[in-house]
Amino acid sequence: MTELAKYRNIGIFAHVDAGKTTTTERILKLTGKIHKLGDTHDGSTTTDFMEQEAERGITIQSAATTCFWNDHRLNVIDTPGHVDFTVEVYRSLKVLDGGIGVFCGSGGVEPQSETNWRYANDSKVARLIFVNKLDRIGADFYRVVDQVRNVLAAKPLVMTLPIGIEDDFVGVVDVLTKKAYVWDDSGLPENYSEQEVPADLVDKVEQYHQELVETAVEMDDELMMAYMEGETPSIEQLKACIRKGTRDLEFFPTFCGSAYKNKGIQLILNAVVDYLPSPTEVNPQPLTDTETGEPTGEVATVSADEPLRALAFKIMDDRFGALTFVRLYSGKLNKGDTILNSATGKTERIGRMCEMHADERNEITSASAGDIIAIVGMKNVKTGHTLCDPNNECTLEPMIFPEPVISIAVAPKDKGGAEKMGIAIGKLVSEDPTFQVETDQESGETILKGMGELHLDIKVDILKRTYGIELVVGQPQVAYRETITSPVEDSYTHKKQSGGSGQFGKIDYRIRPGEQGSGFSFSTTVVGGTVPKEFFPAIQKGFEEMMQQGVLAGYPVLDVEIEVFDGGFHAVDSSAIAFELAAKGAFRQSIPKAAPQILEPVMKVDVFTPEDHVGDVIGDLNRRRGMIKDQEPGATGVRVKADVPLSEMFGYIGQLRTMTSGRGQFSMEFSHYSPCPQNVAETVIAEAKKRKEEKNK
Repeated sequence: MTELAKYRNIGIFAHVDAGKTTTTERILKLTGKIHKLGDTHDGSTTTDFMEQEAERGITIQSAATTCFWNDHRLNVIDTPGHVDFTVEVYRSLKVLDGGIGVFCGSGGVEPQSETNWRYANDSKVARLIFVNKLDRIGADFYRVVDQVRNVLAAKPLVMTLPIGIEDDFVGVVDVLTKKAYVWDDSGLPENYSEQEVPADLVDKVEQYHQELVETAVEMDDELMMAYMEGETPSIEQLKACIRKGTRDLEFFPTFCGSAYKNKGIQLILNAVVDYLPSPTEVNPQPLTDTETGEPTGEVATVSADEPLRALAFKIMDDRFGALTFVRLYSGKLNKGDTILNSATGKTERIGRMCEMHADERNEITSASAGDIIAIVGMKNVKTGHTLCDPNNECTLEPMIFPEPVISIAVAPKDKGGAEKMGIAIGKLVSEDPTFQVETDQESGETILKGMGELHLDIKVDILKRTYGIELVVGQPQVAYRETITSPVEDSYTHKKQSGGSGQFGKIDYRIRPGEQGSGFSFSTTVVGGTVPKEFFPAIQKGFEEMMQQGVLAGYPVLDVEIEVFDGGFHAVDSSAIAFELAAKGAFRQSIPKAAPQILEPVMKVDVFTPEDHVGDVIGDLNRRRGMIKDQEPGATGVRVKADVPLSEMFGYIGQLRTMTSGRGQFSMEFSHYSPCPQNVAETVIAEAKKRKEEKNK
């Protein structure tokens, strides 16, 4: 039980390839958590423990670990940088108190760092900035600091300056204490010496020290007055001010170094302890009403003496069973306790609890406010659920996840794999809220939906390797519809004589196009009893059944009005079945005369793009038969809203990222059905005909 003031729950986030995992690895080595350094280049790092991560050299899921520095306990979460997995960053930031934003010294502020920075702003997380890879060609610390100012609209507080750059990068100067730290070539983090500031940096260090002091004292009115009167504040007073400003998000202490070469990491660890808030210093999580989801005005105060309140922020399945990662906001949790899941209203008993070190686990028997732990074998808990004391029910602010934007159809290669596939996909869905599955009612296919092509790629790969299920991955199918465009008045007689009583039913009817979105409507205006009332439901049923398959390409028919106004019956031969068959024959006879047409689903598309690329994005949407509805300029880019046919949106995310250098994002949802152009309709009909022929073979 480390006292709460000595806890630091931090996350490491950045764009792809800025060096998050390497930074985490160096922190673990320095704090004595690991003894051999891993390397992302050969897939041996601690926190990238999935096969797919080691192979591709990218982080796919966030990994948690715990280490100690200067008597403080650090719970560190390494997060992915890829846009397809931003949900991992979002949910990690939700439960952390502080973060380290890593930026590449040569790449600077990249698109994904913008997204992650936006998430961190939304979650009001205090951050340090680490400009990494200063040993790389093209690295420029001062340029990156300017980008933080201009692109992220944030205020960096420069705490260290680099000594040398690229191949000559040897160490850093601590601006606060005006001491230089120079590492030798052994590559070991502990082999450094304290030196005087190099002569060519003296003026620069003085200038930045002045800025640092002036920015820091603004946090304390008394200190500010004393400073104005010529008093020099002490290092301790300045640290207290920097801590306050960091916590209030007034500025972000900015450090530099090279994680790969082990230079500058100690200063970041010191800064985590000195400037990032402990769990008791951040604004407590608001509680919401279980029914309405509205804030109740109460908060989850961080204290071990309060009732239990915890948030499940991640589910992970491994060889020992389901692991639920939980952040405890208040109260205590012991092995054997019974807790309430306020989302389901069910209670569960806590079996095993553990502290995670990437994919290794250390069993523990109790945990308290401020801890991030994993619980083994919870049955009904999903991401974002609140776990609380059964006598003090409450709900923490829930997580909101983006909707999936891309889908593929899958089927198991062999017949026996269907059940196995169902179970495995179920596990993946419970782990990842942005990964969804549904069964297409029309084709019976299993449809997987995700955040991007890489996201679905990885899921299919996991199903193959981890669960041993080979899948056939198909092209996504578009759900077209059919309708009619001109009215028809017609008559149909169903007559059948086959010895004994025959079948007879005659109807006179009008078929008209209905209002958009009206579906199917049926009415009767028969007078004089030419068709007895008891046969009306059978006639309606006949027409309704035929609406399921159109005459052009077999897609369901929408927006048709049918009115039966006359007909004829036979006292002996007429029956409900005869009139039902008459309606079916009438549909087949008259719909082709009513100028039928194919309808396609149109999506409401919302694209976010930097200003420089607006023209390209709009031009591309026009080429995809899109109708531009609106443009909204924002602080960091423009949002373009358009209606675009779904069939034109496949592969769009790749194209958008190419056009916008990876900075564009988009979301889409179904809007309405609208008529297809002639050339598209012809293709759809030809494909349907081909499918029908293959089936009949």
